[in-house]
Amino acid sequence: MPLLLMLAASPSLQAARIGDVSDTHWLEQAVRFFSFQDPSLRYALIGSILLGVTCGLLGSFIVVRKLALMGDALSHAVLPGVAIGFLWSMSKNPVAIFIGATVAGLLGALMVNLLTQTTRLKEDTALGMVLAGFFALGVCLVSMIQRLPTGTKTGIDKFLFGQAAAIGAGDVWLMSGVAVLSLLAITLFYKQFLVTSFDPGFGRVIGMPVQVFHLVLMLLLAFAVVIALQAVGVVLVSAMLITPPAAAYMLTDRLHRMLVLAALFGLLSGAIGAFLSFLGNSLPTGPCMVLAASLVFGAAFLGAPRHGVITRWWRQRSRVRRIGRENTLKSIYHVLEDRDFVGEGVSLKELAERRRETIEEARRQARELHRHDFATLQDEDHSIWLTPRGWQRAAAIVRNHRLWELYLTHSASIAADHVHEDAEKIEHVLGEDVVRQLERHLDFATRDPHGKRIPSSVDIHQAGRPAPSREDPRPTGYGGGS
Repeated sequence: MPLLLMLAASPSLQAARIGDVSDTHWLEQAVRFFSFQDPSLRYALIGSILLGVTCGLLGSFIVVRKLALMGDALSHAVLPGVAIGFLWSMSKNPVAIFIGATVAGLLGALMVNLLTQTTRLKEDTALGMVLAGFFALGVCLVSMIQRLPTGTKTGIDKFLFGQAAAIGAGDVWLMSGVAVLSLLAITLFYKQFLVTSFDPGFGRVIGMPVQVFHLVLMLLLAFAVVIALQAVGVVLVSAMLITPPAAAYMLTDRLHRMLVLAALFGLLSGAIGAFLSFLGNSLPTGPCMVLAASLVFGAAFLGAPRHGVITRWWRQRSRVRRIGRENTLKSIYHVLEDRDFVGEGVSLKELAERRRETIEEARRQARELHRHDFATLQDEDHSIWLTPRGWQRAAAIVRNHRLWELYLTHSASIAADHVHEDAEKIEHVLGEDVVRQLERHLDFATRDPHGKRIPSSVDIHQAGRPAPSREDPRPTGYGGGS
């Protein structure tokens, strides 16, 4: 923070946009950006970074509370406060505009709360009404200001869409104060914000002033909205409150990590937006920031480790292929079992008949097993031999299937001829801990409901034909199972 303020300490260079310079090659513009020669660039960059971090931190609580529309409502509700603050000092005094906008934002939040508590209106309806009403009032006041003798020179209309180049030293100090205040509030009252965001009912039970912390959050949110107006404007400020936290939400399910990621994404969005605005002459900074934030969200949407579209597609694809390999291994085990485990190799013809496939399909499955070190191919790819690893997995899948069938018939009283389909699905997802519990629950039974032998742990880990048969109980049910 001190370094950023030192960068902003030199006199301001007046410019309509931070990229409003003579036409130069984009590479020269990039070099000029990283040299930080232009004071207007330094102010815009510092301001963009500060509001990105602040909006990321506070927007995280808005996202987890499912109050995304609240940020939009507050951003529109502050417009009449901006106009009143200007009329108060008849200039773009940062302090006057900050006070007016903050009061208007809090008034909007209180009106939403009043409407939801005293009427039958839902919160989204109240938010929509406040958003539209306050914004309409703000537009009228801005139009009145522009009709004043010097109204067209005030630049008050820039609060609608933002003008980062107009950020000055006073704005930077104000943004710094809000950023530090927000960070301190979140650090000191993190547990309170956490409880009131996810379980306000529990907070009330333990005596926590839930409503007070909600109002504190709304106050900080109003501060964030006000400091963002100068850079991104009323129309786009809600995007900076929602998009970076939404990207962080895709990457983690822990609030403290989400806060860090959202602040980082907000910082990157601000810096990238300022860079793109400077790189392309006359490009507005605010929309560039929002586009940068949207790109960050797009990357998280596609590649998030748990919830990304590409990641989920890859997991689904990998799961389907894994299940296909395991079904082939199971079929090889059945072929060996049908001939009482005489010999170790299985011909592709036998495998194809067992799986009711063509020879070519069986060969493709065999090569897939070979690629994963589950089997080797012999006799010019006409027979398949399980490796120790392949045998262990094949026996484990058969064990899972038959244990689950036995569990359903014994514990759920399901007929033996109705358990095969369920076992086909569950055999691929049973973990070793669950299997051990099933074995103990079934008293280490050796036969499934159809009289087929259940592979034991010895059978699985010896990596060959089954061990000599244990004393088998009398088979229950009737044949036809796997």
